[in-house]
Amino acid sequence: MVKWWVLLFSLLISQYAIAIVNINSATLEELQTVKGIGPSKAEAIIQYRNTNGKFTSIHELQRIKGFGTKTVAKIESQITI
Repeated sequence: MVKWWVLLFSLLISQYAIAIVNINSATLEELQTVKGIGPSKAEAIIQYRNTNGKFTSIHELQRIKGFGTKTVAKIESQITI
């Protein structure tokens, strides 16, 4: 019975596990795993990165069309530089 509860608890915890995505090195596909970043935003991040170099701050995303203060705040816990 204890094993069953441990298994159930582990499954519930894994549902909430979120991988942190590095916006300086992530591929198009990896960026799209972030809730709130679809194909067009992922492509915009990569294009900005290719043009301007690595991000020095997560808030630098606000320089990209479609990334306002609210959007960055929503995805901030899912990304890193």
